[in-house]
Amino acid sequence: MATTRTSPVATVALAIAAAGAAAFAYGSLVERTRWTLRRADVPVLPPGAEPIRVLHLSDLHMAPWQRDKQDWVRSLADLRPDLVVDTGDNLGHERGIEGVRRALEPFRDVPGVFVNGSNDYFGPVLKNPLAYFTGPSRLGLRAKRLDIGELHNFFAELGWRDLDNTAAALDLNGTHFEFFGVDDPHKGYDRLDLITAAIDELRADDPLGDETWPDEASPRQTQGPAALRPTVTVGVTHAPYLRVLNSFVNHGAQLILAGHTHGGQVCVPGFGALVTNCDIPRQQVKGLSTWQHGLRSAFLNVSAGLGTSIYAPVRFACPPEASLLTLVPSAAV
Repeated sequence: MATTRTSPVATVALAIAAAGAAAFAYGSLVERTRWTLRRADVPVLPPGAEPIRVLHLSDLHMAPWQRDKQDWVRSLADLRPDLVVDTGDNLGHERGIEGVRRALEPFRDVPGVFVNGSNDYFGPVLKNPLAYFTGPSRLGLRAKRLDIGELHNFFAELGWRDLDNTAAALDLNGTHFEFFGVDDPHKGYDRLDLITAAIDELRADDPLGDETWPDEASPRQTQGPAALRPTVTVGVTHAPYLRVLNSFVNHGAQLILAGHTHGGQVCVPGFGALVTNCDIPRQQVKGLSTWQHGLRSAFLNVSAGLGTSIYAPVRFACPPEASLLTLVPSAAV
């Protein structure tokens, strides 16, 4: 009886195919739901300030049936954050608001701020994953518009502030915060030209305000009764495009929060992300780093996010995450 031999090339091809199938199975069945909480200390508070716990959520891409993800997000309320920052892409289905409501209801009355992502406007569509290697993704003609108004109404019920192309102020644990943000830069909805006016208007309504940039010496930080409310400035965006990060630093941001990248979503161990879906350097596609522009710098936290498109339900070497950032005095780290 004749023996059939497999050529070395065919053997290698079969091995590669088997490894690929195993990696896809792991990425779609295991890692995609390996919810992870990333913790980091960020030294941005003035000396002597009380620490502030910030829960950074991003890219839920929620579908109504994703109960495990909803339950995990709900459990984060046990961390008792002082502030929630949501950097967009909450919706992943035309009925995604149902899952978002269930996931975020425990954070009612916890102070929060948010900005929009592209998938808060448009539903997911099937795409060729290789297209991400040619540059940032584009809106497909078949994308269905989602009810972003209902999402905003729910966030208003929670008491969260909308930062899309505007600014807002909050007092947390004795520290005064100025926030500014932009609508989704990935779709070109950001209006960086409005930020300066938004900050000026915010300070005009502040009885202890002044006209200096937040990173300069300020009377409200150094003398009189204003010394009791030092100020920290935070920029918030969905997609961390260079134009946005540089503008935020120019406007005095000490901390910038972003999402969108999914951390690369499919990464190579020892190498990292293959794509970023924007123009941020690949090395800063997720996690806490420092962003420098000119003579100024800010801490930058890019969340790898908690979800994926329902048409690309896989993660590899990049588990879904939320971030718990503890803001501490600069001298404490």
